[in-house]
Amino acid sequence: MPRKAAKKPQPPKLPKGEAEQVRIRRDVGHDFALKPDGFGRQRLTTGTAEARRIYEVSNGGYTGGVVRLRNVDPLTGITSLTRQQREAGQRFRDDFERSQREGLQPQSWSERVDTGRIGGGVPDRVLSAGRAYAHAAAALAHWEVAEVARKICLEGQSVKAIAERSGDGRDVVVKLLKVGLDLLAVHYGMMMGKKVG
Repeated sequence: MPRKAAKKPQPPKLPKGEAEQVRIRRDVGHDFALKPDGFGRQRLTTGTAEARRIYEVSNGGYTGGVVRLRNVDPLTGITSLTRQQREAGQRFRDDFERSQREGLQPQSWSERVDTGRIGGGVPDRVLSAGRAYAHAAAALAHWEVAEVARKICLEGQSVKAIAERSGDGRDVVVKLLKVGLDLLAVHYGMMMGKKVG
């Protein structure tokens, strides 16, 4: 009796709609939210807010239409940003959040208010976090660039909202943001030897 050839393991079926969401993200350039699975297929990164976000496409599902994103982080929603610009913006946000979080730590009951303990004063981690954010903010140089970077990276405001309030076009706001993110990338050492401008 001849032996049957062993079947290769078949990949499990993708959850409903995931293949379409993967295709749309690839077409739009949001591949940072994808990772390959054990079968070599692109999948949404499970357990993340990006994976739960639904991309709606007009024009019958073809990405030649308009892609709408709901509740999108502006750093990921602006498709013309480079990976390096996104990383610089995220690091700026992390520095800010760390400086705010560290500053809100309650003091130990054993510490005196007048910092009478040996080595008293503000803990080094609080000072370091504050310095890191202050240096990054100073690297933004021009006030308009700094304001746009702060509103988008730290406050999560949309380009549309900033453009409407300032009276500038969206392209102007995006250009100011890109200049700011490039300045931050240089500050963080991500763009060694590259000119900003």
